[in-house]
Amino acid sequence: MTEYPRVVVDLSKIRENVKKLTKKCKEFQIDVVGITKVFSGNIEIAKVFVEGGVRYLGDSRVKNLKKYENLDVPKIMIRLPMRSQIKEIIKHVDISLNSEISTIVLLNEEAGKQYRVHRIILMLELGDLREGILPEDVERYMEQINSMKNIKLEGIGVNLTCYGGIIPSFDNLGQLEKISDLIEEKYNLKLNVISGGNSSSLDLLWKSNMPSKINNLRLGESLIFGRETAYGKDLEGCFYDSVKLEAEIIELKEKQSYPVGEIGFNAFGEKPTFIDRGKRKRAILAIGKQDVDQFSLKAMDEKLIILGASSDHLVLDVTDSKIEYKVGDIVEFKLDYGSLLQLTTSPYVKKVFNEN
Repeated sequence: MTEYPRVVVDLSKIRENVKKLTKKCKEFQIDVVGITKVFSGNIEIAKVFVEGGVRYLGDSRVKNLKKYENLDVPKIMIRLPMRSQIKEIIKHVDISLNSEISTIVLLNEEAGKQYRVHRIILMLELGDLREGILPEDVERYMEQINSMKNIKLEGIGVNLTCYGGIIPSFDNLGQLEKISDLIEEKYNLKLNVISGGNSSSLDLLWKSNMPSKINNLRLGESLIFGRETAYGKDLEGCFYDSVKLEAEIIELKEKQSYPVGEIGFNAFGEKPTFIDRGKRKRAILAIGKQDVDQFSLKAMDEKLIILGASSDHLVLDVTDSKIEYKVGDIVEFKLDYGSLLQLTTSPYVKKVFNEN
């Protein structure tokens, strides 16, 4: 018997997206890091990324990267290392993103103990206000990094859009290019990686406006959903429907649309508001806030209205639908990056990977 709720993934569509985007990036001499965190380190997705042409696999969790040890590509830790994970990072991660010199010192010490050389990408702060050192601190960091025997500076990088919403531009990525020139000239070394951000940088690429030294992008959402994330535009030739959620109806009844009695706080400490539409046909689905934010879902049946959710239940208004739903029927939803991340993290949601 089929298990619900479940996320259904079309591997063939994702593979085609990966091929399309890695090919486009190669036209500009840009390597792709395939970011796998949205699937919680799923090995099937990682294999599809590699088959599609990514040069690296990246994730924010060491546990996920450990699953890829038999895949012959470099593994990149894209979240700054925690001190409590230094030993694991040196053992299981080829390259890590860094911005704290004290952490880099610990990585160097542990790499020495394990007889390894650990590669790092030094992250720069160029306006988005998440991780990264200020440009004026580059030389101070470089002096210390250059003295470390078990650390190799693989390159530099920047994060944009994820926190502050700052859009990648020729100007801010041009700053990264200038900093790479400074490092290479002053310290007589070659940086292998100039990482110009994530899927939000693809708009620049499509407009052929990417600074020429940018040779690396960290792509996740674009590989899955076929869109860039600076403006949310679909990318030509990509699939936008590679994933969907299926959830089962467990109650279907006509009820008043406005609660009866004094309204207080719900189970999540919120005081809900309601629109009185009179008596409406309502469906309850066996999925809730424990699995996903209901407002990030979009029903494929456009006549359905998502009314709200509790921890285990999703409530829909199905009155206007042309479909005659019944208990046991399955309702399908489109997903975005955030909802997919939540659903694949939930142990209560089945994950199904198909080759269509």
